Amino acid sequence: MARLERPVRQSISLPTRIAQHVHTTAKARKISANRVVVDLIEAGIQAKNAEKQRFFSLADQLVESDNPTERQRIKEELARMTFGD
Repeated sequence: MARLERPVRQSISLPTRIAQHVHTTAKARKISANRVVVDLIEAGIQAKNAEKQRFFSLADQLVESDNPTERQRIKEELARMTFGD
């Protein structure tokens, strides 16, 4: 039998513009603002994990590549991921 996770109550402060966005989204989707915040946090965690996997994949490609042009392209993409544009 799968164990259900017990929710943990957390108090957070949101900037006004984000709180307004959360409430607008909740109303449009007919769900609670709490559910919207949880969904956004989960999406953010998934995005960060995907970005981390992409970084490691590119690092592996860099190590394996013998093509100088390809290596430079990968280095530039890794730099953008690390430092932004």
